[in-house]
Amino acid sequence: MLRTLLKTTVAAAALGCTLASPALAQSTPTPSPYTPTGFWDTYFAGGWSLTLGAQATVGPSYEGASNMGFLAAPMVSLGRSGAGPVFTSRNDNPGLAVFDSGNFQIGPVAKILFERTDSASNDLRGLKDVPWGGELGLFMNYYPSNWLRLRAEVRQGIRAHHGVVADLAADAFYDITPTWRISGGPRISAASESYYEAYYGVSLAESLASGLNIYHPDGGGIKSVGVGGALTWKATDKITTSAFAEYSRLTGPAADSSLVRERGNVNQLLLGVSATYRFDFTVPGT
Repeated sequence: MLRTLLKTTVAAAALGCTLASPALAQSTPTPSPYTPTGFWDTYFAGGWSLTLGAQATVGPSYEGASNMGFLAAPMVSLGRSGAGPVFTSRNDNPGLAVFDSGNFQIGPVAKILFERTDSASNDLRGLKDVPWGGELGLFMNYYPSNWLRLRAEVRQGIRAHHGVVADLAADAFYDITPTWRISGGPRISAASESYYEAYYGVSLAESLASGLNIYHPDGGGIKSVGVGGALTWKATDKITTSAFAEYSRLTGPAADSSLVRERGNVNQLLLGVSATYRFDFTVPGT
């Protein structure tokens, strides 16, 4: 809630239940604290939170576009509840914090990629369609303080492209009131050559059909740098709404693409709103 990117990068926090009672006699020892044993108790038993929601955005009609379009997308987050500082960002892709020590979480993450066709923009006429697909990888969250979260996501493309994408973000957050929070910070994204070839490459055949110059990315590198911020309202204990804005500037192989240079824009602006609902539940131990 990544307040989810790569707030929302896990040995689980010890789930303990202390059975404290005074010593009745020398032969009756004080019960010792319960410590989870076994794989199930360590990684699954205990309190969890599932957050579901959606976001509606107005932004580039395709990555690198100069014209704007509307897009709705789901928001999903699953992790341990009450282990430490909690921050989610609209940049966070759906993930599962399988290790959560409070200030550090790590686990699998996934991202859905929608297909790109020329129906999104006339700029794409003559270019091959990019099929729908996804990205799978790992995320990591680190809280160096109770007002700052660092997040990293590294994901491998599936079907839509076969490259590797890495997103890094830092978000400072401050509670103006118990129900209103302001947050924001820098973002940076990088990708491998296969990713750029899928979304920014222009072959000879595509050049003849579209009128764009031929372009083949020469390696990977930084895709974009930018900054984002959000104003979040906690309507109830479980319902959260947010208004956000993101700006990024394309760099490297993305900015060098003839699609961006001749028809698009290196400056990318995204505005949106979101709403989520949190479900709390407990997984029983063995």
